[in-house]
Amino acid sequence: MAEDKHEELARHLAAMGMGMPLRDGLVTILRANFTADEAAVALLLGAKGAPLELESVAEIAARAGVSPASLAETLESLAERCLLFSGRTPRGEPGYALHRVGFGFPQAFFWKGEETDHAKEMNRLVAKYFNREVTAEAFGSKGVKPYRYVPLERALASDRQAVLPHHRMQAVLDGASRFALAHCPCRVQAQLAGRSCEHPLEVCLKFDEMADYLIDRGLGREITRAEAGEVVRRSAELGLVHFVDNAAGGVKHNCNCCGCACWNVGAIKRRKIPRDILMAVYFVRETDPQRCVGCGACAEICPVDAVTVQDGLAVVDDRWCIGCGVCALRCDVGALRVKHREGQDDMPPDFAALHRTIRAEGKDEAAPTGAPRG
Repeated sequence: MAEDKHEELARHLAAMGMGMPLRDGLVTILRANFTADEAAVALLLGAKGAPLELESVAEIAARAGVSPASLAETLESLAERCLLFSGRTPRGEPGYALHRVGFGFPQAFFWKGEETDHAKEMNRLVAKYFNREVTAEAFGSKGVKPYRYVPLERALASDRQAVLPHHRMQAVLDGASRFALAHCPCRVQAQLAGRSCEHPLEVCLKFDEMADYLIDRGLGREITRAEAGEVVRRSAELGLVHFVDNAAGGVKHNCNCCGCACWNVGAIKRRKIPRDILMAVYFVRETDPQRCVGCGACAEICPVDAVTVQDGLAVVDDRWCIGCGVCALRCDVGALRVKHREGQDDMPPDFAALHRTIRAEGKDEAAPTGAPRG
């Protein structure tokens, strides 16, 4: 019976927008965290809504025809162990939702930055599950991408900043009302596996409902808007790549990624998954040949190894450049900027519209043809 419920829950999770690809590794992770009875309760939660869309105990109980009292106890137990997303519904009632990939799974195991036995075991299981094929299927698509890169402001010409304000991290911060800071799950996982890099751990920002969840469940700590701005500034100075939801407004995530450990930048750097399957990339770098002195400093700092020096000039591979602008940190002669990619103008207006589109496109779009197998 236990095996049946865990497999059924895995199928349920795989059917969601931003769901988990169905593999044996997912069932193994579920068995390590849910009892059979808990898996049966998790199955009662809806799978068709958007990430962060909460249901009250009364709504779930009425739909499932079960007792609200016993249901509430199990749901809260799962939420306390950070196995469900939780918060307050618009009516102020306790609400719950299944984790989605990128929205708690597998991040909730690592946001605290703890090195517990359970975190180490989850790191082992998650690393085995998230091979290249699963990563491409979970996050990539031939349609709208769930996430995008935001270029460093110093690399974005001032006229572009005015015309495209949503392509600035300051606009992302201005659109949020509550802020939480957590550990980078990717770097925590690398540390647990003995592969630490030099980049800081506590640089993962969450906004509004995501911030509420991390703060309420002790997965992160509340910070001010000014402190969030300082995290962004410091991350930029360290050459980290700004990564947010692929929406002009209502952004819930900001990760600051490196090519050493992070699932997206690292996969592109190692040429494991094509850039345009994995991420929305609205910019690429352009070089002014009259100013470039061919020093190679930009090639050394490029987080995805997309720059080489040929015949004394920095040359960019536009197939892999992510338009992050990190290279501008090392150019002392002002020889580069990022330019907007032609035909890359259709960004969903807000978080809700983004996930309506993802759900409408469905799983056929989310499994790219020819995605590399792990």
